[in-house]
Amino acid sequence: MSEQPWWQKAVIYQIYPRSFRDSNGDGIGDLKGILDRIDYLCWLGVDAVWISPIYPSPMADFGYDVANYIDIDPLFGTLADFDRLLKALRERGIRVILDFVPNHSSDEHPWFQEARTSRDNPRRDWYIWRDPRPDGGPPNNWLSVASGDSAWEFDRATGQYYYHAFLIE
Repeated sequence: MSEQPWWQKAVIYQIYPRSFRDSNGDGIGDLKGILDRIDYLCWLGVDAVWISPIYPSPMADFGYDVANYIDIDPLFGTLADFDRLLKALRERGIRVILDFVPNHSSDEHPWFQEARTSRDNPRRDWYIWRDPRPDGGPPNNWLSVASGDSAWEFDRATGQYYYHAFLIE
């Protein structure tokens, strides 16, 4: 009989950095704030922390609208701060799960900006694009989870609608 995967028996603590702990008094939680509370996480018996998005973002959707997947938003600190946090967590045997949300890239992300330059752009199929109905309206009646309004936004540059399950941005 094989042993269960670690995550099936682990205590996983989700941290939403904005509200976890503010280390510099600006009213927004940050990576240094998490670092300040590592001993508390150990005391709780945490095996892993699941950190909500900390990537650069215009923050229309509180960080879930990612503009860059390979950096840290200055609101939360720097890559060096993240490296210090990661090292400290590893030293205590706490695993790290980063909330990677590729289906939430921001309209400011370079991938989306490139995809909307033309219908034959190589990144175009990284998103869902559809032609308007004959009356010019959205392709179907799908609704956005965030607003309850249409999940389609018209892009004048290419004459198609793009799908957004969440915010338009």
